[in-house]
Amino acid sequence: MKWFHTADWHLGKLVQGVYMTEDQRYVLEHFIADIERERPDAVIIAGDLYDRAIPPIEAVELLDEVLQHIVIKLETPVLAVAGNHDSPDRIDFGTAMMASRGLHIAGRMKREQKPVVLRDEHGEVHFHLMPYADPAHVRYALENESIRTHDDAMKALTERLRDQLDPAARHVFIGHAFVTATGEAEPNTSDSERPLAIGGAEHVRASYFAPFHYTALGHLHQAHYVSDDKIRYAGSPLKYSISEENHAKGYYIVEMDDKGAVMVEKRPFQPLRDLRRVSGTIEEIEQHALSDDYVFITLLNENPVLFPMEKVRAIYPNALHVERRPEAGLLAETEASADGEIEAVRRREADPIALFASFYQEVKGSPLSESKKQRFADVFGKLLHEEGGGA
Repeated sequence: MKWFHTADWHLGKLVQGVYMTEDQRYVLEHFIADIERERPDAVIIAGDLYDRAIPPIEAVELLDEVLQHIVIKLETPVLAVAGNHDSPDRIDFGTAMMASRGLHIAGRMKREQKPVVLRDEHGEVHFHLMPYADPAHVRYALENESIRTHDDAMKALTERLRDQLDPAARHVFIGHAFVTATGEAEPNTSDSERPLAIGGAEHVRASYFAPFHYTALGHLHQAHYVSDDKIRYAGSPLKYSISEENHAKGYYIVEMDDKGAVMVEKRPFQPLRDLRRVSGTIEEIEQHALSDDYVFITLLNENPVLFPMEKVRAIYPNALHVERRPEAGLLAETEASADGEIEAVRRREADPIALFASFYQEVKGSPLSESKKQRFADVFGKLLHEEGGGA
């Protein structure tokens, strides 16, 4: 059996105030052409179909067009789960009706989740669709008060599935989580990925997926495998932040034999416009060839540049950001400026609790107490939960 594994479409995504819908449509049209040419048995979308719980109408229309083309015109089943950016209730609407046509979407995590069964010449392949759900929802659904973290939740969910696996079938898990080899933090994320939790409680152990012949994951935007080459993130189809500049975007073509062994091929996406950094003096940049790419410009001029964005956009009309970062060591004030920028980056990348604690210390002149840290964590976690559409 052959399927395409993709994830993290984030339809309706804004990057530096620019909607990426045109760029998303471009890569998805090429994706559809690949489906028509390769004729896979199924297409997997492992969460974050949309970028927000209430997506713009253009994003909804694009998803409708793409799914209609794949499922109705090409008669290819689509197996999708809601991610932490999606609204589970909206994603879940009409799923029973759509399943009869080959569109299988799991929006809200349910206590009993039946697999989607597809067949090839070797027998049945069971696809287990597990949408994103926070620990509180899993704790309530499974009536298990010991579930407190994402790791606890995934352990309980996969154990329930493991006990029900048909030994005569091959099994594929589709989920949306932050999976690492040991369940500890690892530097394989990007700025455009919304944290699932704060305080280091979002990571999940890869060992829980050992019973499955293949695990199709979403959430992390860089394609990679975790511990085992059958546990994989497909990554996002486009670069959604400058931290993803060096990512090779695409999707996986997965072929499974009669024993459940898989062969995986990475198929790249060619974007309509690249997203990248450009450095140089304004005089050097003005000599560059015209480009429609989304660029983050670093000006290396020693002296200030008047109207830098206007000058840059004469060459790069889709420039997203311009900053001045002179070469280190030119002036004492340059060094101070660089130190300030480094500190700003550190703050942006900091844990939300640490960031708030630092802010509190600066404003109040005293450290944030543990009780107040916990209160902030509770409130921030609740807001994070609501922003994700209840996921």
